[in-house]
Formats: sequence, C-alpha cells, structure tokens
Amino acid sequence: MVSMRSQLAACASILLFVMNVPSLFAADAAPALTGSVSSAEEGVMEGVLISAKKAGSPLTITVVSDAQGRYRFPAAKLDPGQYRISIRAIGYDLDGRVNAEVVAQKTASADLKLRKTTDLATQMTNAEWLSSMPGEQKMKNTLLGCVGCHSLERIVRSKYDADGFLATVQRMSTYANQSTPLNPQKRLTTRATELVGEDRVRVQRAQADFLASVNLSQSATWDYALKTFPRPKGKATQVVYTEYDLPRPTIEPHDVVLDPEGNAWYSNFGGQTLGKIDPKTGKHSEFPVPELKKGSPVGALSLRNDRDGNLWLGMMYQGGVAKFDRKSEKFQTWPIPAEMNSANTQVNMTSPMNIAVDGKVWSQNNGFAGIHRIDLKTGKWETWEPFKASPQGHNIYDVVADSKNNAYFTDIGREHVGRIDAKTGEITLFATPTKDSGPRRAMMDDQDRLWFGEYRANAIAVFDTKSTEFKEWKLPMPWAAPYDVAVDKNGHAWTGSMLNDRISRLDPKTGQFTEYLLPKQTNVRRVYVDNTTTPVTFWVGSNHGASIVKLEPLE
Repeated sequence: MVSMRSQLAACASILLFVMNVPSLFAADAAPALTGSVSSAEEGVMEGVLISAKKAGSPLTITVVSDAQGRYRFPAAKLDPGQYRISIRAIGYDLDGRVNAEVVAQKTASADLKLRKTTDLATQMTNAEWLSSMPGEQKMKNTLLGCVGCHSLERIVRSKYDADGFLATVQRMSTYANQSTPLNPQKRLTTRATELVGEDRVRVQRAQADFLASVNLSQSATWDYALKTFPRPKGKATQVVYTEYDLPRPTIEPHDVVLDPEGNAWYSNFGGQTLGKIDPKTGKHSEFPVPELKKGSPVGALSLRNDRDGNLWLGMMYQGGVAKFDRKSEKFQTWPIPAEMNSANTQVNMTSPMNIAVDGKVWSQNNGFAGIHRIDLKTGKWETWEPFKASPQGHNIYDVVADSKNNAYFTDIGREHVGRIDAKTGEITLFATPTKDSGPRRAMMDDQDRLWFGEYRANAIAVFDTKSTEFKEWKLPMPWAAPYDVAVDKNGHAWTGSMLNDRISRLDPKTGQFTEYLLPKQTNVRRVYVDNTTTPVTFWVGSNHGASIVKLEPLE
C-alpha cells in the first residue's frame, strides 16, 4: 500500500509543477510591501508582527520585522488592492491608522511608527497574567482549566469577592468543556473522576479565595506589576503567517488536518459540523455531523486521518465515533452501546491510523477514565478501566495506537502514560520523570515513539515504546503549558500553547527551541505539520478566534 506521506508528497509535487509556482521567499524577488518599524523609546524595532488585511477578504497575512526593523511581504502573498495594516508588539500601539495600496509588479512602502500603549492589560496573554499575579504554583495551576473556555483577563478584570467567585466557580463547573462566552453549553452531569461533596466544595472555596485576591474586588487597579514577555528575535522573525477567517464567530476549530489535495479540514468543537478550507481560494465548506444523542452538548474534538484518507471524529458527548468519506461526502457512525451510554459519556479521541492491522479502532471515554476498542465490522465495543480502583484525579486524555495497533494513552490528571496490549488486553502504566506532568495530546512517529505535551510540566516529552524510556524538554518561557506535539520530516518537534500564543519548534539533537509568536491571541489545541512543503508548513486552529492559521517558516 502506498503510504499517506508518499501520496501527499506526490500530490504536492504535481501541484507545484502544474502551477509553476516560484518560491515565495526567493532572495531576488521584490516584495509587494515593505517598510520599517520604529518607536521613540527603542528606535528601530525587531520582532514586531505586521498584519495586512484586504477589505472584504477572509485572509490576513502577517510578517515580522527583522533586527534592522525592516519588514517585507512576499509578492505572492498580497494581491493588488487596499490593505489595512495592524501590529502586535506588547506594550505598543500603532500610531494612527495605516493603509497601504499594493500595485501589481511594484513594491509599496509604509514606514510604521509605534507609541507606548495606554492599556497594557488588553495586550496581556494568559501566560503573562499567570506570571504577574501573586500566589502559589498549585493555585495558579487551577487556572489551566479555565483557559479552555475563556481568557484569564476575564477573571482578573472582574470584581467578585470570594463568595461571589464561589458561586461563579460552581456555575462554571456545570458547563461543557467546549463552551465559550459566545456559545455556552451545559453538561448533563459530572464526570465519575471528579471530587464530590465536601471535598469538592473545599477545593472550590480555595480557588474562589485565590481568584478574589488577584482581581479588582478590592481596588481599582491591580496591586501587582504586569509582567510581559520579550518579542521574537532571530529565527523567530523569519516567518510568514496566513490566517483564514471562518464565517461565524461561534465556530471553534479544534483540530486541523490536511488531505492529499492540500485542503485544510477542521473539527468544530462547539457545533455539529465538519469544516473544510481550500487554501488556494479561501473557499469554506461545511458538512453536518449526525447528532446521535439529542439534548447532549454538541461538537467534536479529535480529527484524524486514516491511511486511506478518510477523516475520523471523536463525537464527545454525542457518544460515538464517526468516519467521513471525502469522496462520497458521507458519514458512518459507531454509537456507544446503550448500556454504556450514560449522561457523562464523553468519547473525545480516535486512533484510526492502524485499522488495517485488525479492523479495530481505539477511543477513550472521559466520563469515567475509560478506553474503548471498536470492531468496525461488528460494531462491538470493548472497554478497559485502568483506574477503576481509584478513579478520582485521573483523566484519560488521548489514545494513540502503535504500528501493531496496541493502544497508548495519556493520563492528564496525573503523570502516566499507559499501554494496552492489543492481543492480551494487559494494561501497563509508565510514570513520566516529572511528577504531576499532565500528559495531554500525543502522536506516534514512524519509529513507534510516543510524543506528547506535558501540560503542567511546561515540557514536551517522548516515550520510546520499545525501550520504555522517557525524554523531556522544558520550554524556555514560563506557563507555555504545551497541549500537543507534531514531529516533522526533519525530526523537529512542534508544539503550541493555549496560554502564551507561541508555536515552539524543538531541535531534539541540540535541545534548542524557536518560538514563533502568533499574530493574535490564539487558543491553540491540536498542532499539525505538512511535510510535503520545503520548509515544512505548520497549521493550527484558533479555537476561540474562529480562524485557521498557517505558519510558513522561511528556513
């Protein structure tokens, strides 16, 4: 069988040949728009993100100023027309409104002047708020569960006292994890792994007391200094971003993957649709996902390809997994059996890459920290409960199969990676070197090594399934809280953060990270690398920003 990677490479090569597209970044190519960036305080400024958006277009193109304060938009990126210019530079605003007229086969010029901002708080990332606020690490860690639905700025600007926050925390715990302020959804009940009774109230009271100590409940301004992170430098400025706006602000693109034709597909975390964008035209399409469980929250989390190019969804509270055939544009679903389908059923993940081994696909159930295996021919579901004896505190986040279709799972509640033998059903647990690391999303590389984000350890890690050895790399910036990992054809590992708006690329041989700042506040989840391009291309959904972001490093 021809591998998906080979198919992708062939399609990309044919497309480039037919279109006869020159390199976007050729040294002798004249840019469409260029200029300098400076301020009275710093003079020329490196690491300022400059965005250009054409009126009526769903696309925003962003570049970054270099060490000389120069920026350049490749000619292939900007069509002729009028563009609105905006910037991202912590602590600064653009001094006045700036528009630029781009003309075919000419280079437009616009020098940008920045001024100190009068409202720094509006520019702060979640990670910068966590670095700024006082308090113990364990209390700050509780906020890692809040950023999935909204920013921390929403909390620190509030005026609730401790009692007010207690009621708020208790209300927030009733919402599904795909909720946002624009699109809240109620859970039917709590997970079996959560604390109950007095223990639950005690934890909620401690969190409420902490939140009331860092917001504006006692003063008109914060009684702690606002700490910011440095702008990008060096390699981190050598990048071009393309952002594709989605048609509704309530769309939550959680996972983004590419098909062999180069189309970007995404799972809608907050709605019962599957979406597609044609990057060449910007055309957007949507396909309704079957609703299996009326009255339960809607939306899908994971989106993964199988080796035949079909797309698989974890249907979350709808209680099943779904396969989308791209050729027929039809869904096939496997609902969880009625006897397992409780109010807290939450089937988030699938692992379809190695179905051919035995005709079975792995999934998990966040409702009770369970693992499922579905026989696709018979529809039979098997179940494992690795933490049945002591479920509280455990939370199985991802499940990924190796080349023999053995299952590996991550326990975000603690520090475990687990294995289920496909033939015997035996469960084995492995503890990460860092305690309470919070393993989250994962991928299996072609050497059967499991790469994953360590959400609470501020690290990414790899687990060699043959030697059972771990290796970890701490991210340079605090509170990065990496969610996922994707390994590219060069052996580099990519991850992203829900907190600091940065995409990090690790060279495991040297241990060096390159950290690219995204153009806007971006709630990063699943990360994806397209290996058919040179250099590779990175894709991610802006889960709270209703957009898809493509990152093209220049080296």
